[in-house]
Amino acid sequence: MGHMPRELEAFAEKVVTIIARTLPDMHLELSGPCEVLLNGKRLDLTNVYRMVNQAPDHGVEIVEQYLDHIMTGEAVASAPLPLDMARDRIMPRIQPVSIFDHLNEEMVAYIPFVNDTVVTFVIDLPQMTVSISTEQMLRWGLDADDLDELARANLARYAPNLSLRVISSDEGGRAALFDGQDGYDAARLLLGALYGTLAPELGGDFLVATPCRDVLVAFTCKPNEFVDRLRHRVDSDYRKLPYPITNRIFYVTRDGIAGNAAA
Repeated sequence: MGHMPRELEAFAEKVVTIIARTLPDMHLELSGPCEVLLNGKRLDLTNVYRMVNQAPDHGVEIVEQYLDHIMTGEAVASAPLPLDMARDRIMPRIQPVSIFDHLNEEMVAYIPFVNDTVVTFVIDLPQMTVSISTEQMLRWGLDADDLDELARANLARYAPNLSLRVISSDEGGRAALFDGQDGYDAARLLLGALYGTLAPELGGDFLVATPCRDVLVAFTCKPNEFVDRLRHRVDSDYRKLPYPITNRIFYVTRDGIAGNAAA
C-alpha cells in the first residue's frame, strides 16, 4: 500500500516521479497544477486525484494502474480494430463539453447533447476502453450519427437485466438508482427504453442526475424539499467523485430529454 500527497500540486509532482520511474524514456513536463505533458500530449490528473481520494490507502497502486491503462490504451488506439471486430463493442459515454479544454475537438468523435455535455464513443475491450477518434471513425466510413446509433443499440443489449433500486423518501418523493458499476451508469440516460421503464415508478415525467460516470439517479419532480435535497447531493458528488459530468439536472419526458432550464 502507498499513500499519495493530499495537496494537488504535490500530488502532480509525485505522479511525475512515478512516470519517470516506470517510463524513463517518456518526456515529462508539469504544465499546470493538475496537468502533465507526456511526450507533448496533455494528461489531466483530476480523475486519478479523485480516485485516490476515495481510497487513499492505495494511492500509489491506483496511480500506477491508471497510468498503465493510459499507456496501453494509447498503444491499442495506434493499431485500431477493423469495424467488423469493433462494431459490437462500440459504446457511448456522456462527458462534459469541458473535455475540449484538454482535447482537440476536431480529433474526437462525438455528438452534442444537452446541459453542456457531449456523447463520445469508446471501444469496450476486456480490460479497458479505447476512445474513438475522428480519424478512426472516418477510416471505418462512418459519421458521428452512425456511431451514436451503434453505441445506443449496444448499450441496450449490454446489461438488459440491470439491477435497479427504487426508494421512497419521507417527503413523498421517489428515486430510482442504477447500480451497474460498469462505467456506463450515466450513459444509460441515453437508453430509448428509459422513459417506459421509469415513468410508471416515478409517476410520469421525471428528473435525472448524472454527476459522474458511475452515477445515474432518476427522481420525481416533486416535492420541492425532496428535489432540493437530491440537488445538494448531486452537487457534492459532482465536486468529489472521479469522471465528473455535470451537476445540472436533465428533464426526461416521453418526447425526449431536455436540459437544465426545463428541469
